[in-house]
Amino acid sequence: MNVVVCIKQVPDPNSVGQLDPSTHTLRREGVEVVLDPGDEYGIEAGLQLVETHGGEVTVVSMAPEKGLDAIRKALAMGAAKGVLITDPALAGADALTTAKVLAAAIKRQPFDLVITATESTDGYTGTVPQMLGALLGVPSVTFAKHLDGDGQKLTVQRQTESGYDVIAATLPAVLSVTAGVNEPRYPSLKGIMAAKSKPVDKLALGDLGLETPKPGQTITSVQPAEERKAGEIVEDDGEGAKRIVGFLEAQKVI
Repeated sequence: MNVVVCIKQVPDPNSVGQLDPSTHTLRREGVEVVLDPGDEYGIEAGLQLVETHGGEVTVVSMAPEKGLDAIRKALAMGAAKGVLITDPALAGADALTTAKVLAAAIKRQPFDLVITATESTDGYTGTVPQMLGALLGVPSVTFAKHLDGDGQKLTVQRQTESGYDVIAATLPAVLSVTAGVNEPRYPSLKGIMAAKSKPVDKLALGDLGLETPKPGQTITSVQPAEERKAGEIVEDDGEGAKRIVGFLEAQKVI
């Protein structure tokens, strides 16, 4: 199987995010950046599939030059090669632009399965996987909590609010996985050393035949969220239950 895993380098989720005062977007310079923890599950899912059915895993990322660090970690985990799309014109790209760029890079080689996280920890749009499926012209299956594949078909337990659905899709396809789908492996010392010699293609927009994207959105201002107001304390003097019921009726809860 030829498995492509889309990954992203993000500001460390364990640190406090900072906004750039001029652009109102998340600051990425001068802060600790890491491979998005959600992407590690996608990498592990791809590695398990190729270990069972043969093939290789390619990781693809759209990022500044230092995004190579995230690719190297994926290679140290066991991916065979990486693709880094880096271009100053992509700074601040929205979800649709990101999907178009990733799709153009993925189309450069045959693939059986594209794996992503459900969403990134810095954007949280959760729309890129479905956009990729549409742009690549293949089925997309989202929120996979368990998966099986035989090289021809994919069977997935898709997580829902009330349990899970069982979905089957023919390959090629796009798949997004949840954090509970597996336990990502740690890069071994041997893997870290091997990653230094694995191939990484660096591409710009021109290499993909794409023009400089027009800004699809602009953040004009950011306001802090309102502080949570103190609630009303009800002391039960025999009328407490009635007052609570009245409050819930006013809020149209009951």
